[in-house]
Amino acid sequence: MKSCVLLTLAVALMAAACGGEKGRAAAAPPQQAVAWKAVGTWSGRGNKQTESFTSDSGALRIHWKTTLGDAESASTGRFRVTAHSAISGRLLDQVVDHRGAGDGIGFVNQDPHVFYLMIESDHVDWTLLVEEAIAGTVTAPR
Repeated sequence: MKSCVLLTLAVALMAAACGGEKGRAAAAPPQQAVAWKAVGTWSGRGNKQTESFTSDSGALRIHWKTTLGDAESASTGRFRVTAHSAISGRLLDQVVDHRGAGDGIGFVNQDPHVFYLMIESDHVDWTLLVEEAIAGTVTAPR
């Protein structure tokens, strides 16, 4: 009988200890994370000024792609994208400066702002996808 009580007590203590470890693992410190929210897409041929858009973080990621028409050679065509303040019009960042067909990602890192983009394009078709960085905290499920 005494050994049965000791065995029960030992099992109870081990279960409590294991449950304590599980509780501590769930209370792991939160992790910082960045998600990207779509702001807008634009496409065209030739020059364009986008409408203004607000970024609460000031951090933008711009996916761009240019293609050449049938009549253009690989060496022709120029593509430039600059980010401007929609309040003052001043240049904030040059995002892309590329010749010919291609694609890539450009970044803007400014204070929270109201932006517009200026696209300068000569003999290329282009597309843009603009995303804003949203910072947050990821916590473990409880």
